[in-house]
Amino acid sequence: MARMAGRRALLAGPVLLAVTFGVFAAADLSPFDPVKAYAGTAGLTAPQAELDRLRANLGADRPLVERWWDWLTSALGGDLGTSASLRQPVADAVAERIGWSALLAATAFAAALLAGTALGVLAARRRGGLLDRAATALAYTLQAAPAFWLGLLAVWLFSVRWGVLPSGGLTDADSDTVTAGQVARHLVLPALVLALSQLPWFYLYVRQGVCDALAEDPVRGARARGLGERRVLLGHALRSGLLPVLTLIGSRMPELITGALLVETVFSWPGIAAATVQAATSVDFPLLAALTVLATAAVLAGNLLADLLHGLADPRVGFDG
Repeated sequence: MARMAGRRALLAGPVLLAVTFGVFAAADLSPFDPVKAYAGTAGLTAPQAELDRLRANLGADRPLVERWWDWLTSALGGDLGTSASLRQPVADAVAERIGWSALLAATAFAAALLAGTALGVLAARRRGGLLDRAATALAYTLQAAPAFWLGLLAVWLFSVRWGVLPSGGLTDADSDTVTAGQVARHLVLPALVLALSQLPWFYLYVRQGVCDALAEDPVRGARARGLGERRVLLGHALRSGLLPVLTLIGSRMPELITGALLVETVFSWPGIAAATVQAATSVDFPLLAALTVLATAAVLAGNLLADLLHGLADPRVGFDG
């Protein structure tokens, strides 16, 4: 296990280097002008000489490789630079937002995993039954529905029509303090929408895995020995059926991050979504690079976690990957 983690860590370094350089290269080719974005409306009427001086102060007139190398060496020393769009250090901008994004993603991921596993087991127990057909049809429908569409539908239904849940933000509009109760109420809708966008994958994988396991010889042998149906289902079939889900954890990480960005935007959740959009449209090199590295590191960590869990659950796999 330690050797696998070490090898993955060594491979992660070149991947992150390539990703950061790709971010700077893509931003350099972007049609957005970081100087005009920084100046705002004043940049529309400012003379060219003033814009050139501002470009020099921001370092936007320097070559691409030079900008990337300076950012990289500073980042390795703990200095992520200053965000031109947010007018604050990148480390502070990320620190203020990452916790709320992590809370939303973790809550939604846990809800999708638990609900998908429970529904998958119940559907596989009566394959072809009413619950199986209804849940599978719903899963395919949710699988095709974009996260932002689900978010808009949830706002219309729960906030506009029924008025039972807030439509966005972190706290109530008339509140000056952040309380756990308010955060919990405002978290329900975005977490529910993000969980629904991930639920079909867990449900379909668990259902198929448990259905396959129920037809295997070990499960048949357990039934022949007189074990109860509940013990056979949870103690034998579910354990085999969860193996594909462990691999799915890592593969779903990119979509979880993308879905979280869309959901945060719909519900005005104070995570990293707004900062990511603003960094992209403003060609904010330091902030954009830091957020991209963070997302890439999360994907790599998710893949490593999935492989480690799979190796622990199935000794036949081992840790040679």
